[in-house]
Amino acid sequence: MAMPIQTQKPVDAGAVHAAGGASGYRSALTLLASLFFMWGFITVINNTLLPHLRSVFDLSYTQTTLIESVWFIAYFFASIPSAKLIERVGYQRAMVFGLGLMAVGALMMVPAARLPSYGVTLIALFVIASGITLLQVAANPYVAVVGPPETASSRLNLVQAFNSAGATLAPLFGGYLILGRSTSGTAAAGSTAVLTQAERVADAQSVVLPYLIVAAVLVVLAIVIARFPLPAMGSATQRSAKADRKGQSLWSHRNLVFGIPAIFIYLIAEIGVANLFINFVSQPNIGNLTHEQASHYLFVLWGGMMIGRLIGSVVMRTIPAERVLAFASIGACVVMLVATFTTGHVAMWALISVGLFHSIMFPTIFTLGIKGLGPLTEEGSGLLIMAIAGGALVIVQGWLADTYGLQNSFLLTAACELYVLFYAVWGSRTTNALPEQATH
Repeated sequence: MAMPIQTQKPVDAGAVHAAGGASGYRSALTLLASLFFMWGFITVINNTLLPHLRSVFDLSYTQTTLIESVWFIAYFFASIPSAKLIERVGYQRAMVFGLGLMAVGALMMVPAARLPSYGVTLIALFVIASGITLLQVAANPYVAVVGPPETASSRLNLVQAFNSAGATLAPLFGGYLILGRSTSGTAAAGSTAVLTQAERVADAQSVVLPYLIVAAVLVVLAIVIARFPLPAMGSATQRSAKADRKGQSLWSHRNLVFGIPAIFIYLIAEIGVANLFINFVSQPNIGNLTHEQASHYLFVLWGGMMIGRLIGSVVMRTIPAERVLAFASIGACVVMLVATFTTGHVAMWALISVGLFHSIMFPTIFTLGIKGLGPLTEEGSGLLIMAIAGGALVIVQGWLADTYGLQNSFLLTAACELYVLFYAVWGSRTTNALPEQATH
């Protein structure tokens, strides 16, 4: 298999530090943190967009969660093409292309709102998600391998905190510019009034300004990335030549084999909570809030994820990542059961608190999944990113909400936490670990 074409000569991180050039990697990680921020921000705008579109198009919970399913289906279809593109043009140009693709998708939301069209909205979100997939395939392994392997989880949790920072601010942005400027978003809690056609058209228009702003920021960031002297990834993340790969199989690594479904299943839990959060806490027997008011509490949920990742990045420097992951999965399962079987503010704050426990799960599972892959790291990373498509199965929770009730649907989330616990306790143990190559 051909080696990836790099835009710069690969740099060994150890040599960089020895030469006093560590600031170059710090600058690169700072810039990459802005990418994590943007894709977290754009992804979570969906959490305020979904209840808005549910009112505009008069959708069931199943139809509403289908919107998010289309978003995550993009991860399944775009991951392998993304890896191929990175091989051909290098990581830096691929990141620029990904940002440009996201900007195109954001601009497509304008005609989707003008029509308004449910179908065009789905296509636009698929395009945006494809661009984010490309960024994820490139950025996550980059961060994981530019330092000592034993602190990879800590490092990725730290940078993922910026992803959560974007996710934290997105509900405020979407709540003010989408829900706060629409009839459905400011309707009284528990209101069952059906929007008139004129109100639907007016509400649909409220997404134009937010997505124009997002498109402009993405274009600026693409220009900055294109002009930045980003160090190329070291050899440990590049695929070996076919002769060097003989006798090496990804499927002999237990931590990867069980890590792929761990990412897949965890995403069902995270996305299910985030997408149904506003509808859940706005119910009269839970928080009795308008959708706009509920979006402020979504801000708290994602803020908990940001704080949790910052704490996790410190804790994992002294406590094994798998042990922290086990604790987080138990905590998440408990609070989801509380959210399912109680009412009022107890249920609302239980659902909010799950963000704190979910915070470290994705970056920790990811780094445990690629541990010991050596020259197979890039390929393993692509499979783990593809597993983000698990978020598409949020439609199952939408069906459960329609059939058995919104609150009871969170039992699915609690079940997902149990698999993460299994992965932390047993599935994440490395087998047939390959020698680490020089990247630190």
